[in-house]
Amino acid sequence: MVELILTYILFLPLLGAVLVWIAPGEKAARVISLITMLAGLALGLVLWLGFDPASADMQFAEVRLEWFTLAGAPIVYQLGVDGISLLLVELTVLLGPVVILSSWSAVTDRVKEYHIFMLILQTGMLGALMALDLFLFYIFWELMLIPMYFLIGAWGGPRRVYAAIKFFLFTMAGSVLMLLAIIFLAYQPVVGSGGATGIEGFDIVALTANLTSTPLKGNIQLLLFAAFALAFAIKVPMFPFHTWLPDAHVEAPTAGSVILAGVLLKMGTYGFIRFAMPLFPYAAVKAVPVISVLALIGIIYGALVSMVQEDVKKLVAYSSVSHLGFVMLGMFALTSTGVQGSLLQMVNHGLSTGALFLLVGIIYERRHTRLISEFGGLSKVMPLFAVFFMIVTLSSVGLPGLNGFVGEFLILAGTFTAKHAHSKYYAVVAATGVIFAACYMLWMFQRVMFGPITKAQNRELKDLNGREVLYLGIILVFIVWIGVYPSTFLSRSQATVDRFIEQVEKGRALTQSSIDSQKTHAEAGGPAGRTER
Repeated sequence: MVELILTYILFLPLLGAVLVWIAPGEKAARVISLITMLAGLALGLVLWLGFDPASADMQFAEVRLEWFTLAGAPIVYQLGVDGISLLLVELTVLLGPVVILSSWSAVTDRVKEYHIFMLILQTGMLGALMALDLFLFYIFWELMLIPMYFLIGAWGGPRRVYAAIKFFLFTMAGSVLMLLAIIFLAYQPVVGSGGATGIEGFDIVALTANLTSTPLKGNIQLLLFAAFALAFAIKVPMFPFHTWLPDAHVEAPTAGSVILAGVLLKMGTYGFIRFAMPLFPYAAVKAVPVISVLALIGIIYGALVSMVQEDVKKLVAYSSVSHLGFVMLGMFALTSTGVQGSLLQMVNHGLSTGALFLLVGIIYERRHTRLISEFGGLSKVMPLFAVFFMIVTLSSVGLPGLNGFVGEFLILAGTFTAKHAHSKYYAVVAATGVIFAACYMLWMFQRVMFGPITKAQNRELKDLNGREVLYLGIILVFIVWIGVYPSTFLSRSQATVDRFIEQVEKGRALTQSSIDSQKTHAEAGGPAGRTER
């Protein structure tokens, strides 16, 4: 079973979707979806326990299954996880049953179709995180768009069609350039001591190893990095590619917003750390100032715009732009501390912001409004809801003892100690984002939870029921766990992160050495040495 566990995790949701399709009724569809997601979570636990934290290699890699050959380059079905992808896979299977439980009473129209799309989306996300073939990754990358498009467009708010189309077009625009870059990479010759021995193909592990030891020319790296980075920057989304996100979040159903914030946005940050940076190390280092400045703009801009929002859900949506700016800043610090903080903050954002969307969905289900002005004094009639809301809010603003603090502290420390120019200034500016986050989150919490109850409808609101306490409690456990003992999670990724930094530095150094050598020989009028392609 363990040998094929990744295949079981990947295709279990698809099997669940088929069973939901033939299910006799809506209740059966809900139960089947929940059981399927719980089974995926159980398999995720087996994966977690069987993972070797000391190894930086891909683990649970299954037998290569060649689908077909495309002009000499094999398209291969192969899955695997390392310390980077493991945490995101676990986050995905954890949120699976949570979103099904949150939809139990909220979705009453076309219930079977809704759950089918949720299960297909789960397979798409898991496939993108586990694929060890670039073309296979691209298939799953595109597959994710279809169910999310329908979830927003069919079960969203009043402007759902506009939001769904905007989400689809933005993501597709970047994906086309990435596909061209993938094809270009696959047909590069493999270069060794004996010269060219064939083409690279789509194997991610082989590509990374080959392009680290014999990197591409610097200008080619810059172009290919830009093609990958555009697709991933739109998905994150980074400033100024963020405009699709607030519309998608506000119009999406609650479960759609949770998955969008929890996992889909992480496909962009995962893409940077898995593909764009190790494949094109010279370009990645050259891009540090640009990415860092855009990340800082996103941190400050997202916080300031959140401050003036009247809709709670839109406030949380814009806060994602700010939080993910921290993730990008830590990743491009290229220090072990910064990258570890970035990776952990991906998980933290999925938990904290996902929980915020769940809490907003609960009060929207009861009051059918998300305007802050429509609330006030909810802590008097919904005390249990207020406690959960308070803990998640404090997690989001980075209170010590909760998960957000650990991730942000590691990112700021890693950025401050980075070797590149102006890194200390980047850390100082980013730290102001923490202050702004406390301002807009605590101000929102105060207006919603305290003060007089000015609306008669709010006096009759019911507190959390058992189902809501259950799925919020699951997230709360991990919010506290990561805040109190983050080593449980950081230890799983340490070896992989160290290798990632080593690969980027080695590839950058070789490329820079080749460029310097060529300049020296050109100035001397002699033939240039070549250590890159």
